Amino acid sequence: MSECLIDHALSLRWDELPDTTREAARTFLHDSLCVGVAGRNAAHADAVFAVVRGWGEGGGEGGAAGVLGRPGVRLPASSAAFLNAFQIHGQEYDCVHEPAVLHPMATILAALLAEIDRGRLVDGARLLTAIVAGVDVAVTLGLAATGPLTFFRPATAGIFGCIAAIANLRGMDRRTARDAFGHALAFASGTMQAHVEGKPALPIQIANAARGALLAVDLALAGMPGVEHPIDGPFGYLTLFETGSDLGAALAMLGQGHRIAEVSWKPFPTGRAGHGGIVAVQALVAEYGLTADMLQSLEYHAPPLIHRLVGRPVRHDMAPGYARLCLRWLAAVTLRRGTVGLGDFRADLLYDPATLAIAGRVTVVADANPDPAAFVPARAIARLHDGRVLRADVVAQLGSPAFPLTPEQHRRKARDCLAFAGLDACDGPLFDTIATLDRAEDAAAVIRRTGIIG
Repeated sequence: MSECLIDHALSLRWDELPDTTREAARTFLHDSLCVGVAGRNAAHADAVFAVVRGWGEGGGEGGAAGVLGRPGVRLPASSAAFLNAFQIHGQEYDCVHEPAVLHPMATILAALLAEIDRGRLVDGARLLTAIVAGVDVAVTLGLAATGPLTFFRPATAGIFGCIAAIANLRGMDRRTARDAFGHALAFASGTMQAHVEGKPALPIQIANAARGALLAVDLALAGMPGVEHPIDGPFGYLTLFETGSDLGAALAMLGQGHRIAEVSWKPFPTGRAGHGGIVAVQALVAEYGLTADMLQSLEYHAPPLIHRLVGRPVRHDMAPGYARLCLRWLAAVTLRRGTVGLGDFRADLLYDPATLAIAGRVTVVADANPDPAAFVPARAIARLHDGRVLRADVVAQLGSPAFPLTPEQHRRKARDCLAFAGLDACDGPLFDTIATLDRAEDAAAVIRRTGIIG
């Protein structure tokens, strides 16, 4: 099974990929870079930076890599991968593959940015192809799962996506790539307990996966053999991390397009499971003029995954990570301010009494949907003080392939992210660079020239 994934990753070539795949690779590279830049100002990002910097400064040719949103900062490659991955996922704004319940780009892009900065020339087409390869593999492992989440799949499956991406980028031989897969199993970790508690250990787990991928690759390149069956062995990935799986069916999909084209934007910096509720509230406001004063109660009826991920109670001591995963609070913010943005997670806004009072009127109800990975369909039901009952149905998540962002919505998100880090001037150069990246001879150099990374 490992060799099937490896062979697929090693076989991909930019000039053989469909146009839809190429466009998606450029789009979500741009989106993820901007999100990572905004993550420079995420909660705890400076503390993580200080910790990582304490591991040692980078120096010497090939010995350092840049950090998103921190021009002039150079760290050892594994440290840069760790910090960039934390920043990309640190505000729950990075793209997601909904059927796999997996954020693929935080781990894969962070590992690749460090890899292309390690002193070897990598052209833009190779970087983009590596992204496609990595997303294919990580998402395939997510799609193979047939049970509910118990481990944090963006980290546990994500590390194998990183290995696949780097193997494609380097043009590794099959044996070395398989050894790197074997070592990745030793580094794989990440539980859903951090999600339940809304703790920053979530992006830390992703950061650890990106860093672990570089270490796994280095060990394999040094000639150290990895385990032979890291995916399907009796103590392999699927046995340890998933409650049920059908990898054969997921592998069959590798011949039916590429998973990057199935990835969804996140239009709001919150858990993806909260997006349907936000959009439903916006629809109620737009169609019926709903206001907080009119609302007696709001129920969001959705698949069990939604209730499990964002149905948590409101707390008066919420940290930003918890609030991003609390649909009751997110719905209240949307009703008061029209949307949820990067600036909505300051302490004074988190504990605003009026917002908390509205949130107390919101509940999340699990329906009978049997699909453990379903985000939709869902319905918001608003009961008003005057006796009226308003409804808004959600049949597709905003930002999904069925309901994609417009080019202008994509650009607006990118501009907001860069502005949040004080790098507004980088918007035009970055957009133009990514649009033509497949023609660049040195991907790392042209991305650095945009000013978003050291």
